[in-house]
Amino acid sequence: MEGTMAGPNKRVVQRRDDGSWEVRKPGSNRASAVTGTQAEGISRAREILGKDGGGEMQVRGKDGTIRAQDTIAPGNDPQSSKG
Repeated sequence: MEGTMAGPNKRVVQRRDDGSWEVRKPGSNRASAVTGTQAEGISRAREILGKDGGGEMQVRGKDGTIRAQDTIAPGNDPQSSKG
């Protein structure tokens, strides 16, 4: 069953045709969130990834090129303590 996983958890923040910004999971038909600014989109992507066990965030500029990438840690990871 391992082969069915789509790789690491990832969200892309990118500009939409109407000028707003979306947070989208690659391969998804719908945006996870739509925001008015890129900064709001980045904040929302961090929140989504943190709640979803962490993952990779990619920020694309207005021209579609990758401007930044960041690894987001899990927001509540019960295995983070050595015990």
